[in-house]
Amino acid sequence: MSKFWSKVVHNLTPYIPGEQPKLNNLIKLNTNENPYGPSPKVLAAISQSSDNTLRLYPDPNSEALKKIIADYFNVNTYNIFLGNGSDEVLAIAFQALLKHNSPILFPDITYSFYPVYCKLYEIDFKVLPLNDLFEIELDDYLMPNGGVIFPNPNAPTGVSLTLDQIETFLKKNSDSVVIVDEAYVDFGTESVVCLTEKYNNLLVTHSFSKSRSLAGLRLGYAIGHKDLIEALVRVKDSFNSYPIDRLGLIAGVESFKDDLYFKSTCKKVIDTKIKFTEDLKTLGFSVLPSGANFVFAKHISIDGKIIVSHLREHGIVVRRFNNPERISPYVRFTIGSNEEIDTLLKALKLILSV
Repeated sequence: MSKFWSKVVHNLTPYIPGEQPKLNNLIKLNTNENPYGPSPKVLAAISQSSDNTLRLYPDPNSEALKKIIADYFNVNTYNIFLGNGSDEVLAIAFQALLKHNSPILFPDITYSFYPVYCKLYEIDFKVLPLNDLFEIELDDYLMPNGGVIFPNPNAPTGVSLTLDQIETFLKKNSDSVVIVDEAYVDFGTESVVCLTEKYNNLLVTHSFSKSRSLAGLRLGYAIGHKDLIEALVRVKDSFNSYPIDRLGLIAGVESFKDDLYFKSTCKKVIDTKIKFTEDLKTLGFSVLPSGANFVFAKHISIDGKIIVSHLREHGIVVRRFNNPERISPYVRFTIGSNEEIDTLLKALKLILSV
């Protein structure tokens, strides 16, 4: 704390990201990274572009990447906004689209950085509880609001809403922005990008970090009506006109070009998740249905805190959340490679047999 701090800083409780262990030989299943690396074509393009052109600024409009994303989703380039990771895209969206007289609405169990952004931008908010099955009840959100935001699938639960459920809500909530955060959508959840042309208040955000294996490069984007995108651009260009570097732009383009690799790695993760879910059930876990690249599970008799601690002794890092209290018994397991999951299951069997 310092007398030089701005007033808003005193009231902030900064977001704490998932642990990035510095130790070697750990099996890291705590922050939902993809177990499979980027497309070899992405790596080759980065290598070939690591040259003297890095002395030049990147394209401030990122036109090549916007074009390939727009073509992929059958929208226009003016419907695309790019940022330095989906977290930045969302942070800009909070400031550009969600600061109004009424509070914004989001689930009580979701990303912990949503309330962090609200405090940073001094946005009023209200959290609404998930139901007993950890599902988002969209009918609960039908009240005066300054905007609605939720992940689909949700995190850390992994539970998804259907496209029809979201469209029904959009029909009823037409006077405020609805942001659907689809960071994990490629692992078994139906995207609502196709609805952005029909509903001018819908913004959908995506990440390159998970399904496209580029967490280390920081790329994210939003798709929505051109008026929503214009608001994001106005905020971005008020503090940083060059959020995407030259290598990031090249990597993003190549990632979309290699659609076969993208789909094959997503399928590998989904197949592993399906088998792992059944294996967990045989070990006495209840597992929430997951449309993401992780599963959220609770053991019938052993608390999640104990499981997490013992797994670390076995060199395996997973994640648990203290708050809210009703999810504290659960453990979130990132889906790793088949070999990593086999090692995890062996460790769980040893822990549960003690």
